[in-house]
Amino acid sequence: MKKIVVFDSGFGSLSVIREIQKIFKGELIYFADQKNFPYGVKSKPELENIIKDTINLLEEKFSPDFIIMASNTPTLLLRRDLSRISRKLAGIYPPLSDAVKISRTKNIAILGTRSITQSESVTEFIEKCDVPNDIVIHKIDCSLLVELVESGKFLTDKEYCKNIIKEVLEDVFLDNSIDVATLSSTHLPFLESFLRLIFKNVKFLDPAENVANDVKNLIRDNDLQQNVLRIFTSGDVNLFKKNLQMMGINDEVSFLTT
Repeated sequence: MKKIVVFDSGFGSLSVIREIQKIFKGELIYFADQKNFPYGVKSKPELENIIKDTINLLEEKFSPDFIIMASNTPTLLLRRDLSRISRKLAGIYPPLSDAVKISRTKNIAILGTRSITQSESVTEFIEKCDVPNDIVIHKIDCSLLVELVESGKFLTDKEYCKNIIKEVLEDVFLDNSIDVATLSSTHLPFLESFLRLIFKNVKFLDPAENVANDVKNLIRDNDLQQNVLRIFTSGDVNLFKKNLQMMGINDEVSFLTT
C-alpha cells in the first residue's frame, strides 16, 4: 500500500489532501504542525531547522513513499534545498503560468504570507517562470486571512471574515485592476467561497490540483480501493478535533511532535 504524508503548520494541508483524495487511493497521513504555526512569519534559517526536524520525524515514524510540504512559504524559501533535505519531498508553488494565460488586465496577485511576499525567493521564482514584461505581479501579504482559517473563525463568524477580506484585498484589487489571484497559502482555499462572492470579476487559482497531478504521476502502482486518512497535530488535539468536526471531518486525531 502506497503511503503519502502531507504536512504544513495547520489547516492548510486539508486543501491539498481533498484534491489528492480525488485521484489517489492509499494511506494519507496528515500532520498539522500547529506548534510551529505560523510558518509565514519565520526566517529562512528557522524554517529550515523546523522542516528538517519535521521530515526526519515523518520518515522515521511512517516511512512514506512521498512527502508533500503543503505550504508555499517553506517551499519557496527553501526551493533550492528541497532535494537535499529529502528525495521524497515535494512542495507547492504559485500557479503563475496558469495565471498568465488567463489574465486580461495583465495584473496578477500572489496572495501569500508575509515571509513570501517580502522575500527575494518569490522574486526569483517569478523570474524563473519567464513572466512576460507586460504582466505586473502584485505580492500581497494575506497573513491576516491565514489566521482567519487557522483560528476557525471562517467557520463561525462569516461577516467578520468578509470584513477582514475586504480590508486586506479590496483597495489593492480595485486600484490595480487585478483579475487573477493565486492562492499561495494552502489556508486560503478555505476562503475561496468568500473571495468569489466579494470579487466576482477575479479568478482565484488553487495550486492543490497541480500537486495532486504530480502525485498521480509519481505514484502509479496502487492496489488499495479506498483512502485511509490518519491525522496528527503538534498542537491542542481536542481543539483541532473540534474544528475539524465543524468541517465535517470526524476522524480521530493523535498527538505528534518533534
